[in-house]
Amino acid sequence: MLIALLGAGIPALVGAALRTEVGQPYEETRLYFGTDRPGGGPPVAEGEFMGFLEREITPAFPEGLTVHDGYGQWRGQDGKAVHETSYEVVLLYPEKDADERSVRIERIRRAYEDRFQQDSVGRSDDKVTAEF
Repeated sequence: MLIALLGAGIPALVGAALRTEVGQPYEETRLYFGTDRPGGGPPVAEGEFMGFLEREITPAFPEGLTVHDGYGQWRGQDGKAVHETSYEVVLLYPEKDADERSVRIERIRRAYEDRFQQDSVGRSDDKVTAEF
């Protein structure tokens, strides 16, 4: 049927039939927090991470966020694979606020790296459409 419609000069439908766009342009940032500490020290405990979340992340993003428990791995500078418990924090914010929110995000990353002796906090950014 789609081929017949295309042949008849009717535009093809992609995705859901006659889907209208819902929502507004947003940025989605995902932050990846590892818990292993250098030198074999005890990993960042769940309570420590939740305290960091309440003190640093929630005040910077009071509208809300999502936290996922994870298990991550990465290759250290010595070439060995590091396996660790991790947390993924998902932040959504209006696209028009992206520059100002990025400053907040970078503050959060630096604070976690400093407080828990981390090499880095991973970050990924995507453009999305969201409706609340």
